[in-house]
Amino acid sequence: MPNCHWRHKPRAKIPASPGRRPGLPPLPMNKGNAGNFLEDFRLGQVFRHAIPRTLTIADQALYAALYGSRFALQSSEPFARALGYPAAPLDDLLVFHIVFGRSVADVSLNAIANLGLAECRFLAPVYPGDTLSATSEVIGLRQVSSGKAGIVYVRTSGSNQHGVVVLSYVRWVLIPKREAESPAPPEHVPVLAASADPTGFDCPTLEQWDTAIAGAPYRLGDYRNGEKIDHVDGVTVEEAEHQLATRLYQNPARVHFNKLAHDPRLVYGGHAMSIARALSFNGLGSAFRVAAINSARHVAPLHAGATVFAWSEILDVRRLRAHVGALRIVTRATVDEPCFSFPVAGPSLILELDYWAVVPAA
Repeated sequence: MPNCHWRHKPRAKIPASPGRRPGLPPLPMNKGNAGNFLEDFRLGQVFRHAIPRTLTIADQALYAALYGSRFALQSSEPFARALGYPAAPLDDLLVFHIVFGRSVADVSLNAIANLGLAECRFLAPVYPGDTLSATSEVIGLRQVSSGKAGIVYVRTSGSNQHGVVVLSYVRWVLIPKREAESPAPPEHVPVLAASADPTGFDCPTLEQWDTAIAGAPYRLGDYRNGEKIDHVDGVTVEEAEHQLATRLYQNPARVHFNKLAHDPRLVYGGHAMSIARALSFNGLGSAFRVAAINSARHVAPLHAGATVFAWSEILDVRRLRAHVGALRIVTRATVDEPCFSFPVAGPSLILELDYWAVVPAA
């Protein structure tokens, strides 16, 4: 066979990209989201948050596995249908966390701390198969005294696939400046209600409430103002569980996952809320849905390895309509301290959750 002599063809010249005119600066190489700083917010600004989320019964099952919630309405389809619901609705705090998670990338990815929550109202039940999306409006700005950060107030709304608003709340977060020397934003601090209104809560009649199935014998008339309830049980927070929960909500805040960003990693404040709510079944099993959250104050950070306990105080007992009542409850959570002495302050206190819960009325 004769020798073959291969000739190398000259490499073809790659033409310039047709979308870039000569003389323009090169495209940025890093397309990652660094999050917003104080300078990026302005009063009246509206964020339409990315990534709507379709929720399924698997989300509810995983939520129950993470927190051990035992409320009958979210556990039993026949029980829910007997009360007039078309199906068992998803846990209200699961809905809150999913809507909250939509907003993190735009609002609080760089937050130093979440400072407060108010005017949170659960306006319509959410069922498996519903898709939730969220928007936020900046309703307040204020630079703090150090001049290196400021407080951003936003009102966030979560809607289902039909455009029905299922949840609305205000939160405020401490956001650092990108440049410490940047001028302060125009200051505006919104006036917020001390208590959310539970009367608009969407709830069918509870005439068919079955205390045996619910696992709780108490109704509205069995609670009184000023009553204190020790929820007795404690739950030790595991590193894997709190991160799994925060991923379930698609909350990308770095302080919950990256020990180089924050060591030790902070447990998402909503994780503490859900633990306390699940613990409250022991004594408040009849308070089967959250109608509104008046405030959520994270008194101290929570870290993996701590054991959470909780107790509740009844602030108000209110009849909403026939067979339906509401309790205004403050649930306080502690770490590594059982709550038989009902602590209201001290180094163990991590959470004060002031909310309205729906209960059956005789």
